[in-house]
Amino acid sequence: MAKRLTRYSNNQFQIEQLVRLWMLRILVVLGGHREFVQTRGFHNDALAEILGLGHWIDPSPNEFDVKAVLVELRALHQESEKRWRNAKPPTCLSLNVSRLSVLVGLSETDCRILEFAVLIKNERLLDDTADWIGQLSSSKVSHALSVILDLPEGNVRAALSTNGILARSGLVSVDRSGIHRLCEKLDLLSETFADLMTSSEGDPITLLRGTVSAVGAGHLAIGDYGHIQHSLDIVRPYLVHSMNTGRTGVNFYIHGAPGTGKSQLARTLAAELGCELFEVSSEDGDGDPVDGERRLRAFRAAQSFFAKRRALIVFDEVEDVFNDGDGFLAPKSTAQKRKAWINRMLEENAVPTLWLSNSIHGLDRAFIRRFDMVFELPVPPKARRQQIIQTTCHGLLDERGAARIAEVESLAPAVVAKAASVVRAISDQFDPDARAKALEQLIGSTLAAQGHAGLKRHDPNRLPEFYDPAFIHADADLGELAEGLVRSRTGRLCLYGPPGTGKTAYGRWLAERLAMPLLIKRASDLLSPYLGECEIKIARAFREAEQDNALLLIDEVDSFLQDRQGATRSWEVTQVNEMLTQMESFAGVLIASTNLMNGLDQAALRRFDLKVKFDFLKPGQALALLHKYCAQLGLAMPDAAGELALQRLQKLTPGDFAAAMRQHRFRPLKTAQELIEALQAECAIKGGSQPQIGFFHGASV
Repeated sequence: MAKRLTRYSNNQFQIEQLVRLWMLRILVVLGGHREFVQTRGFHNDALAEILGLGHWIDPSPNEFDVKAVLVELRALHQESEKRWRNAKPPTCLSLNVSRLSVLVGLSETDCRILEFAVLIKNERLLDDTADWIGQLSSSKVSHALSVILDLPEGNVRAALSTNGILARSGLVSVDRSGIHRLCEKLDLLSETFADLMTSSEGDPITLLRGTVSAVGAGHLAIGDYGHIQHSLDIVRPYLVHSMNTGRTGVNFYIHGAPGTGKSQLARTLAAELGCELFEVSSEDGDGDPVDGERRLRAFRAAQSFFAKRRALIVFDEVEDVFNDGDGFLAPKSTAQKRKAWINRMLEENAVPTLWLSNSIHGLDRAFIRRFDMVFELPVPPKARRQQIIQTTCHGLLDERGAARIAEVESLAPAVVAKAASVVRAISDQFDPDARAKALEQLIGSTLAAQGHAGLKRHDPNRLPEFYDPAFIHADADLGELAEGLVRSRTGRLCLYGPPGTGKTAYGRWLAERLAMPLLIKRASDLLSPYLGECEIKIARAFREAEQDNALLLIDEVDSFLQDRQGATRSWEVTQVNEMLTQMESFAGVLIASTNLMNGLDQAALRRFDLKVKFDFLKPGQALALLHKYCAQLGLAMPDAAGELALQRLQKLTPGDFAAAMRQHRFRPLKTAQELIEALQAECAIKGGSQPQIGFFHGASV
């Protein structure tokens, strides 16, 4: 902080006398005169003028008498001790110190030290005078202050200890990293704190400006966080109980990807509880980042300032404290260097605190166990994502576009909100289609920058708009099966049958019904040419599904579940063993799909709760599906001959309809007959276009 020369006019008389007394004690009692008084003059003429030694400035040659100057300096000191021993700091500073004394519980010694620390930061001449004491160790700081402030050294040492109120509140601490000059050894709450103490009157919260700030209301309601209801059912009553009983050491660690709404959750909880919310700043008043050490000190101050208020504190981006030393050959993090204090704070803090982080990686286990609760705020499930998109992008995107964007499982609400705000600002320059494209472009580019897959306009795994399991020919009631899984939230299914019969599509539909993210792993994702790598990937897939509470769909499971009796290599056995081990310990929903049921390991098959066969469409299903697609394309319904030709196809699957629709993008289908011919071509490749023998009776769906 830039230091300024003291100006003495009007109501500055008191500060002149107090600072003057301190400077004389430094010069006379602590020996600063050795630097101040030189052989031929003063080290600082401005100081000499203020002290009353101006007549010794620029004397005639050889008339500067060092001994006489020192005698006069001692006399000035004795006179000041008699007249100004009870001098007070300026009114504003005195009032602020008095308020803090009541708020935080400062002792008389604490108040005097705080006054001096503020003034040495603000008064250039006082700082310069203190420099002549020389470099000080932490213990010598206590001695110097005891002399300057005329206080017992034992009291000063106790006040400056790490357990003292000044340090615990973050108001004043001693830099114990080495020897420094006095001003550098005394560290205030923030770079602006000294100025605020001498210029701002009113609510003590203003003294925390740049370190802690009040947070306004959010724009979300508690109902918007239904996907973490099980956590909120604990958090809310526990916070209410803690505030009503004055419980200490209440801390929640909330982690989740950027933009999932952690900060908004803090605001929502504060509104629900009817309390104030204060945030520990990560930037100072100039927009520069605040390091972990200073943020912790700001947090300590906030705990002291708001201990008697009904309040919550939110500490966002906690990586600044817990992970700021993470890395190869890096020093310890701030939390690790202050481990004892962090542990004590997590057990004793008076104001309940929400600690927010993008990741739990790097958090010491010793810290984790001291939090009352640690939980993840994930990206909302698809149904909720679609609601957010439709609400946030109202007027910018139609329902179909919102549904397509909602397919992206990594899409955080903040990404949508930011993109929508940009497009709204310039919406008058675009037509509706251009607005939608601009919105998708912004969302897609942000997702790519975050390392996620971008938006897919033609996702091969996306369900058709009218998807219905009634169009799947299976040997089990798929709707009833879904209802059972909704209730139990656990199950291991093996779906088998020819390609295109809807096994993967059913998994995606089921994930939506369960409001769970879908994690698809294909053989190419799990197999590896390196020994043991496949087993690692299998274990990682199950762990990822468990962490994300996702439905795990393993496609082409026959690639690594072959019967071990026919194995000729050891890794063929270990792959199956690893899969069996993971299946047995997995408590979620697992779907394995395969086109080849023969040859699967019998022990593996026994691990599945249910094996469901997916087969070619029944004639009635094929006809109903044809009518759906004709309606979607705006085509006239087929005639009787066309319907008969369709129902003769023996190996028709929902995948064949999907293939025909993809062709439609570049070779438009103009009639229902053309659609039927496209389906016949797909079946011909499989040898499924031969007519049935005998009479056809038209099976129903």
